[in-house]
Amino acid sequence: MSESIPNDPRHAHREEPIPPQQQDQPGRTSRTDPQPDHGEEQYVGNDRLAGRRALITGGDSGIGRAVAIAFAREGADVAIVHLPEEQKDADDTVQLIRDAGCRGVSIPGDLRDESFATEAVRRAFDELYGLDIVVLNAGYQHDIDGFASLSTEDMRRVFDTNLLGTVMTARAAYPKLEPGASIIVTASIQAYQPSPGLIDYAMTKAAQVAFVKALAEEAGPRGIRVNAVAPGPVWTPLIPATGWDDEKLASFGKDTPIGRPAQPAELAGAYVYLASDEASYTSGAVLPVTGGKPL
Repeated sequence: MSESIPNDPRHAHREEPIPPQQQDQPGRTSRTDPQPDHGEEQYVGNDRLAGRRALITGGDSGIGRAVAIAFAREGADVAIVHLPEEQKDADDTVQLIRDAGCRGVSIPGDLRDESFATEAVRRAFDELYGLDIVVLNAGYQHDIDGFASLSTEDMRRVFDTNLLGTVMTARAAYPKLEPGASIIVTASIQAYQPSPGLIDYAMTKAAQVAFVKALAEEAGPRGIRVNAVAPGPVWTPLIPATGWDDEKLASFGKDTPIGRPAQPAELAGAYVYLASDEASYTSGAVLPVTGGKPL
């Protein structure tokens, strides 16, 4: 029997320093330095989701891309929803899905628009011939320099993306789901340890946790499971597009017990578990992937 040596989690992924950088929302993978690791080279599937059909919002980059790669390599067809200006990242993700031998679908649009949220679900259902997994991952955050400076326009974008977009997409998908289906929300450690500079974002993440727990109560008798993943600091294009200064970027994630930010690839396994039959008795749960920070 070959010997398996466990990785030291402090050094399990690349440890390049984060140089000064800024991006406009939404962030782009090609402009993110260092490039995030989505599992393109390392993730190996074991048919844990063979034959399933998944919809992932915000699936073009970051955590969404890592989940799309993992789902496809586990045997699932995947449709991703993304903003039109993220088409290049979306095309790259769809190609990775297809390279795994699965069907990949790109659905561009803005989930703040109720009609698009409904249409995106319909398109995914039609093009994948059904839906078994819905990952509600699309999100928006921005840095706030003091509560008094929080603009109504920015706050509305956070609320509309993270709450309305999530709920409207779930509402459109819910009647179409059959027993055995799984809904997974990307929440955040911010729901439990809110930062003043992300106060509106943290509020939406706390609301998502309440949404998951309430919907799990209703969905259980239908045989549908509803859960959340709560990431800690993860290096994605959203981070340099948040508006933090160079010092905050350089120290990003170093306050965790493991001492570094996560790479998106390190989140994928949590979503695979929650989507798979291995989690058949897991519903209404919030799974932390936080580098040791407690919820």
